Amino acid sequence: MDAKTGFFYLFSVVLLYAAFRVITARNPVHAVLHLILAFSQAAGVWFLLKAEFLAITLVLVYLGAVRVLVLFVVMMLDIRIDTVRRGFWKHFPLAAFIGALVAFEMAAVLMTGFRGIEEPKAVEVLVNAAGQVVPYSNTKALGKLLYTEYLYPVEVAAVILLVAMIAAIALTLRQRKDSKAIDPSEQVRVRARDRLVMVQLPVTQQAAAPAVPESAEEKKQ
Repeated sequence: MDAKTGFFYLFSVVLLYAAFRVITARNPVHAVLHLILAFSQAAGVWFLLKAEFLAITLVLVYLGAVRVLVLFVVMMLDIRIDTVRRGFWKHFPLAAFIGALVAFEMAAVLMTGFRGIEEPKAVEVLVNAAGQVVPYSNTKALGKLLYTEYLYPVEVAAVILLVAMIAAIALTLRQRKDSKAIDPSEQVRVRARDRLVMVQLPVTQQAAAPAVPESAEEKKQ
């Protein structure tokens, strides 16, 4: 067994463990952390398959943005575990049926879908009509394909992610009664004479009469 096969088994075992813990962890924060671990191991498998662009995209987009956003949302929503688990056994038969169906489809694809297919070979250079070697970049070619032929799907995906981010902020935004927020428009329109206001208050207590100094003769007596 070479090093590539060893890394494949290592990433696969950790990926299966993390995916299992995602659905069995009692704490939602722990489930999200295991999901982050699962995505990192999937990125390692993509690297072994020589799909560097997909691996880096998985790390930057899902690990660096989506999963962190989900983690913050889970932490700020303060999910009650007892309330969520009330209908667990009620929906368990349907969930078990869907899980078994997905497992059967994945097994069918893995057993019959890749027979007779050789491992793709990485293309390092291309030769043009003149016989000259032209450097080839897989990432550059994939980027051109995404932003030319698949431009609209990329834009739709970007809009969906933007809507998801706005929805997460709207769900976690709470108006606090003790907050002392100031309207920026009022700060812009402020004037110098409005900064200090003189207020005249009514007298609440009479001032004491000033003491009269004693004369010299009274002091002698």
